[in-house]
Amino acid sequence: MILCSNPKAQYLSHKDEIDAAIRRVLDGGWYILGEEVKAFERQFADYIGVSYGVGVGSGTEAIHLALACCGIGPKDEVITVSHTAAATVAAIELTGATPVLVDIEPDFFTMAPDRLEAAITPRTKAIIPVHLYGQPADIDPVLQIAGRHHLRVIEDCAQAHGATYKNKRIGSFGDMACFSFYPTKNLGALGDAGMVVTGDKELARKASLLRQYGWDKRYVSNVAGWNSRMDEIQAAVLRVKLRYLDQDNAMRVRLAQIYEEKLCKNEAKLPKKRANSTHVYHLYVIRSKKRDELLAFLKAKDIGASIHYPVPVHQQPAWEKLPGCDKLPVTEQICREIISLPIYPELAESNAQRITETIMAFTD
Repeated sequence: MILCSNPKAQYLSHKDEIDAAIRRVLDGGWYILGEEVKAFERQFADYIGVSYGVGVGSGTEAIHLALACCGIGPKDEVITVSHTAAATVAAIELTGATPVLVDIEPDFFTMAPDRLEAAITPRTKAIIPVHLYGQPADIDPVLQIAGRHHLRVIEDCAQAHGATYKNKRIGSFGDMACFSFYPTKNLGALGDAGMVVTGDKELARKASLLRQYGWDKRYVSNVAGWNSRMDEIQAAVLRVKLRYLDQDNAMRVRLAQIYEEKLCKNEAKLPKKRANSTHVYHLYVIRSKKRDELLAFLKAKDIGASIHYPVPVHQQPAWEKLPGCDKLPVTEQICREIISLPIYPELAESNAQRITETIMAFTD
């Protein structure tokens, strides 16, 4: 069986270093918010090109924390997209704010900047563009619109570790940016973990307070915070994997090239890459009018393709009445056609070739 993603293979590819890092933590006797977390915060912030990183418990919590740091709460509105993981919208609701949904670009599957201004109201306080599948959103016009309306921009970078837009790393554009290190991500932990990054010293200070009960010093809460702490084992593992992130992303790009070379004349629509950007292919997502039949055909051949995401946020029972739900035709069309092909650094090129041959056999 060819898996759609394979975090165990990623562990095995760096097993000796990861095992040594875990032993270092176990032998050290400090397991939450210690020196490993501090080191990873510095190293990851440096990698992104910002001054500060704050390690937290998950990517969802990273967004929740960033919004809270920006003063967003009940009666506020935050604009984002429906074509995203549910975590983006769930994190907005954790603050008490209302998510407002806008449509996406048909070629790149990310926020359509030309839909933003119509969604802005006096209650709007922030915009969360989602860099999806490894593809950067078109961030410059988002920042320009936000600037005109005095809105915060918080980047959701959960699927774009290492991607660039106009020669800058994704995560270095907004007021704050949020990363998930869920095991299947381009930079994945061996459990849940996340990070908020920013170039703003005061926002970083707030994030550090809020993630641990508002403590400035132990047992003294200066503000009302909560518990969203990164543990030392995850930080140690991520420090190992960070050293290989660019190399691993290059392997993803190579696999994407194989798919493109072999499927370019197929009826399926292949992913497009935004100009002046790099795509790191967290997922390789094609479109097919016969998506469900193709998915079943691949699974019958032991190829674990998947759908990210089969039901857009606004069509799920929890969120079907959010503002903007009636204005998302591109999102709805794309969600009927998308299929994610297996892609991860350890996927053998021969298996990528087998996947393309199987797709070609389906369409012949």
